[in-house]
Amino acid sequence: MEFDVASLGIIVADVIARPVDKMPEPGKAVLVNDTAVHLGGLAAATSRVLAKLGGNVALIGKVGTDRFGDFVLDTLRGSGVDTAGVKRDAETKTSVTLVAVSSDGERSFFHYAGANNAVREDDVDFDIVGKARILHYGGTFLMDQLDGEPMARVLARARSLGKITSLDTSWDSRGRWLKLIEPYLGYLDIIYASLEEARAITGVDELEDIAEFLQSYGIKTVVIKMGADGCYVKGEEEGHRIAGLEVDVVDTTGAGDAFVGGFLYGLSNNWSLLECGEFANAVGALTVTKMGGSEAVESYEATMAFMKGKGKK
Repeated sequence: MEFDVASLGIIVADVIARPVDKMPEPGKAVLVNDTAVHLGGLAAATSRVLAKLGGNVALIGKVGTDRFGDFVLDTLRGSGVDTAGVKRDAETKTSVTLVAVSSDGERSFFHYAGANNAVREDDVDFDIVGKARILHYGGTFLMDQLDGEPMARVLARARSLGKITSLDTSWDSRGRWLKLIEPYLGYLDIIYASLEEARAITGVDELEDIAEFLQSYGIKTVVIKMGADGCYVKGEEEGHRIAGLEVDVVDTTGAGDAFVGGFLYGLSNNWSLLECGEFANAVGALTVTKMGGSEAVESYEATMAFMKGKGKK
């Protein structure tokens, strides 16, 4: 089977509670109105969104042999994601994030890295990568065995196979930023980052300056995610500031991952940079209307109907 995208990286079970507007004092409880367990993680959520839109996608990563591992694999397969590249590790547990969602949809996280920290360079299945048009890495700053020089070798090998290479960043709580990812920036075709992450990586503030900094490494396309404010996309010959869509926010968990899934869908269908950005904005906006990072996304047709309802062609 051929794939549009091979998605490599973080796989997480998200345990979500809402609303949480204050943390309880030790020994006390705070009542919430809703709880749920959903699929999360940059690589996993992106792959699920892409599959639900109609893309052919394979996931590469690692989970434990526990019930959370069963849950994420069942969820992925049920959405059409090929999980042959996901290894099960009996020596560690599946990664879990406890997500406290406030009344306005913002989140606080308690993250257990688990099996994601056990993924190494030799766990990357290049038989699967070889069948994909795009290798997407969603795990930067969160995969200690893979980040840095190992990931540079993985991306270089993918490039040698003629693959488009794509990277979605996350927040680096340890402050390593450019030092950690610089070894593989030169092997990337596309980079996605939130505005806060992009500023921390580059050390500059303005969108155009961020794009110029990253493109100096040879990256062709820079995509800056700005939440409700939309996104900024910069290619080799064009750049666009694309406004966000107004929606009623329930839960912003996974909105950035869903955005990337939408962008990759457009890219795999040879859309223009502007079309990819507009569609990605819509997928990200749609995601925040329900709890869970990929629950609101149903199909390409449903997403297009949502866009038309917001006045977008």
